Amino acid sequence: MLATLLDEYGLDDVEVRMETTFNRDLELESIDLVTLAGLLEERYGDRVNFAEFLAGMEFDEIIELTVGRLVEHVVQSLEVAEAG
Repeated sequence: MLATLLDEYGLDDVEVRMETTFNRDLELESIDLVTLAGLLEERYGDRVNFAEFLAGMEFDEIIELTVGRLVEHVVQSLEVAEAG
């Protein structure tokens, strides 16, 4: 999903790692996070609520959000959905 989003900006050759930040490293803006939220919803439905995840963060946390932290959120959300 992230590759799809980055491809739109011609950034398909960027190396994305767990510590890569969305804002500083990838230079994504808030509208890009909205697009990513839509892609996550398409893929996982209501099992992964990215908007709720972001709503629980302070502004600085959102600015420093890493790919790894998002991956952890997705994994945890899917585990909770499976258990419930």
